[in-house]
Amino acid sequence: MSRPNAQSMKPATAAKKLDVYLPATPAEFQENAITRSELAALQADPPQWLKDLRKDGPHPKNLVAAKLSISIAGLARGGVTEALTTGQIAQLLEEMPEWLVAERESYQAVLREERRLKAQQEDRARDS
Repeated sequence: MSRPNAQSMKPATAAKKLDVYLPATPAEFQENAITRSELAALQADPPQWLKDLRKDGPHPKNLVAAKLSISIAGLARGGVTEALTTGQIAQLLEEMPEWLVAERESYQAVLREERRLKAQQEDRARDS
């Protein structure tokens, strides 16, 4: 295996940039460093495996959390430890278990508080 240089990245980094779950990618992708030009080519003209992963999953935790409108920590509190497919996410949204309802409410409260604090900081900056 060749050592990645400054112009290449580890497969895990490339998977993050592509918003895909690394263990679900082809073995060739997982085993080789990805150059910046290869990454750009994947983004510009995604192969079928990448299109399928983005559409059907399994999705990485950050995307699962975003699709469920909760935090990544909320996923853990809800007992979701594995990557989920688009179908599994849709099923959770349809069933709306109690933990998901509570986590969504909690996450929205956190976002409201963050917006309030940001507005407060902006007001102080204007007044200064």
